[in-house]
Amino acid sequence: MTETVDCERGSGTVLIAGIVGAAVLLFGAGAALASAQLASGRARTAADLAALAAAGSTVRLEPVAGCAAAATVARANGARTTRCTDLGGGDFEVIVAVRPGLGRLGEATARARAGPDHAVGPTAGPAP
Repeated sequence: MTETVDCERGSGTVLIAGIVGAAVLLFGAGAALASAQLASGRARTAADLAALAAAGSTVRLEPVAGCAAAATVARANGARTTRCTDLGGGDFEVIVAVRPGLGRLGEATARARAGPDHAVGPTAGPAP
């Protein structure tokens, strides 16, 4: 009976170490997923606001270059503008990127388009 007990000595430590290791791995994966999700949300918000700033800059009394306004707003929201396109007629398309808190993950990108409502007049709105 003594031999059986001696050969199992330390097996509980190995089991606990394995459980702790698995818990740390799951926690790390959860943190990475949360960081990526947060960066994705920040990118979408920054892209929306940057596109609105670009489109809004064309209707102000003191016009600012639309893409410059987009870059300023994106930067203020923790993003960087990767592309800004003036589509004409006050429409702009902006693509921004946000780096997640965990540096090993890739950048989250988002695209947004904004501009004035061109459908003004009796044809605007749903058909009767």
